Amino acid sequence: MTSETMRNVALDDELASLLEQDRPLEEATREALVMDLFRRGKVSGGKACELLGLSRPAFMARARELGTPVLLTTEEEWRTEKAIVDAWLQ
Repeated sequence: MTSETMRNVALDDELASLLEQDRPLEEATREALVMDLFRRGKVSGGKACELLGLSRPAFMARARELGTPVLLTTEEEWRTEKAIVDAWLQ
């Protein structure tokens, strides 16, 4: 069982408006944070998928839409990606 701690972050109106243009502020903020952590190598692709509640293909598509490079950083992630591609090809 995981525990969650609620934390508040103050955002000025301009930044909040920029984040919530196409989705609710909480969802947009979470996505921005997770994508940044992924981009900086702080979380793996698998962990990013888990944190965002996305399948691997959905995460890859969203990362591409946002201009976030999807780098394969571990051998395990490479195997996972290869299995996805192999399944698509069948």
